[in-house]
Amino acid sequence: MAVTMCARLFLQRSSQGLRFSPLTSTAFTSPFLSRAHRLGPSDDEMYQRTTVSVMQKEPGAGAMIYSYSPRGFNVDGNRVVGPCAVLPPAILQWNVGSYKDITIESMALFHMLEPRIEVLVLGTGGRSERIDPKVLAFLKSKGIAVEVQDTPNACATFNFLSSERRVVAAGLIPPPVSTELE
Repeated sequence: MAVTMCARLFLQRSSQGLRFSPLTSTAFTSPFLSRAHRLGPSDDEMYQRTTVSVMQKEPGAGAMIYSYSPRGFNVDGNRVVGPCAVLPPAILQWNVGSYKDITIESMALFHMLEPRIEVLVLGTGGRSERIDPKVLAFLKSKGIAVEVQDTPNACATFNFLSSERRVVAAGLIPPPVSTELE
């Protein structure tokens, strides 16, 4: 069936004569083959650029970390000195000195919350450090996904997840360098 359709099409075209000039017909020309074609927003996703400007924080969007320093954090305009736990309803001091102090006992605060946390972002200071596998397994058994990062990246990850209205918490240890997040 397909062979006869192709043969019929070929015979029709050969009787009219095939022309390979640019003026042949619209079936053989394409804007994508033309050198003068410019990409437009509908042609390619890479052409489109997105910018985001936060003019006003949405109500109920969760806590945002605005800056961090070796002394602590600025969370929604509240200055927190030392390591902190940023939870959906509150900002608390977290009793750890370094990533080595992160134990199952220090994680009790995060798995007892209601509503249950989806993601826990741990900021381990200036560098991303390995957390005890027992602690990670414990949190996984409680249904909490854990993201371990250096504190600057953990703050950005927390802000992103919080802006998406995810139920997220953060355990943050101050890094040795300070900066303001945008």
